[in-house]
Formats: sequence, structure tokens, C-alpha cells
Amino acid sequence: MTALQTIAVAFAMFSALPMPQFAWSEKNMRYALCAFPLIGVVIGALWWLCGALPLPALARAAGFCLVPVWVTGGIHLDGYADTCDALSSYGDTAKKLEILKDPHCGAFAVIRLCSYFTAYFALCCCVQFTPRTAMLWMLALVGERALSGLAVASFPMAKNTGLAHTFATVADKTKVRRALTVLCIVLGAALAALGSWAMVCAAGAVFARYYQVAKKQFGGTTGDLAGWFLQKCEIWMLAALVACQWLGVL
Repeated sequence: MTALQTIAVAFAMFSALPMPQFAWSEKNMRYALCAFPLIGVVIGALWWLCGALPLPALARAAGFCLVPVWVTGGIHLDGYADTCDALSSYGDTAKKLEILKDPHCGAFAVIRLCSYFTAYFALCCCVQFTPRTAMLWMLALVGERALSGLAVASFPMAKNTGLAHTFATVADKTKVRRALTVLCIVLGAALAALGSWAMVCAAGAVFARYYQVAKKQFGGTTGDLAGWFLQKCEIWMLAALVACQWLGVL
């Protein structure tokens, strides 16, 4: 029962899918970060279904683009937008953290979101759907969430409030880090075995950039930064997938 509650906590927090209502506790939140990657399985399965349906090319690309938003409710995009506003301020750490708390959407966030979706949709139009491609993308969606959870359990926190801090505080960090590290290695090996070292390298580069930005510009990570990382990781892995197809590697 605790395992099911842990999965439900992860889905209730990081997705828009309806979940049973019950009290969250330290016990059922302890390994919620380990259940976070399961949301990638759901998105990947729906992405696979979208690709398999006899849809017009543009409708299929729109589906590829929107399925992650529908499943997550845009929670990671919200963090991406807030972080883009903060980074564009070029203020000090305190100023950036203050901007992250502002519920309003600034001009830079709107510009970056429009640019993001334009690039993401263009890449989705370029994807040549095959079962192998669908499997690669499902592994990528799971992997980016494993990396995001690993960061929350490993990176210093920029502040002592917020949901990211709450999940990091109640987590059994040693076991969570161990489990997510093993998962990341297995997923990376699977992506490489299927012929997409480029996706592994893209994810690794974005993760390294995430650590650098979080530490130097914010003093640690936050929930918004975790969302920013996930969206950046996703679009760069998608670009790597398209590049592999274009070069004939896949």
C-alpha cells in the first residue's frame, strides 16, 4: 500500500492525471522521487500511440508536442518560464530568487516559451516515427526525470522553502541517489545500445549546465530550476534524436 501511495504522490505532484486523495506523509513521500520517472513511461506510451495513429503529419507533430504538456499540466514549463525570467534579469542571487517567487509571467518568459514551442514543434515535424524511435523517446522521457530527481536529492537547495525542498528533506537521500543513479546508467546504456549516443551526450551536457547554473547563479536548485532543466533536457534530446535520424544513424 505504501508503494502505491508513493507512486500516487509522485503523479499527483508532477502530473495532471487524477489520483486518489489521501494525506501525504514522510513515509509515502520518502521515495516519491524514485517514482517520478514513471510519468515518463505514461508520456512515452501516449507519444507512441499518437505516432501509431493514422493522423496527418502536422496533427501527429502537434500531438508529439502537446502530449507532455497535457500529462504534466505544464508544471515543468512553469518552472522553465520563471527561470528564464530570473536568468534574463542579470541580477544577483537574491534578485533571481525573488523573481522565481513572482507569480507573474514576464516578457522574457513569454518570448522564451514561444521560441521553445516553435523549435519543439519544428523538431516534432522532423521526427520519423518508428517503433525504435518511440522506444528511444520513452527511454529519454524516463531518463530526464531520473536525472531531475537525482539533482533534487543531490544538489544543494537554494532556499529552505518550496516543494523541491520538501521532497529533498523527506527523501531517504542515500537510497534515492543510489536508485536513480543506477536507473540513469541503465537508461543511458539502453539508449546507446539502440544507437543514440547523441541523446545520452545531450542529456549529460544539459545536466552539467544545470549544476553550473544552479550553483553559481542561484546558490542551489529549486523546483523552478528543476522544471527548467527538464524542459531543456527534453528539447536537446529531441534535437539529438532528429539529428541521428537525419544522419542515418537510426
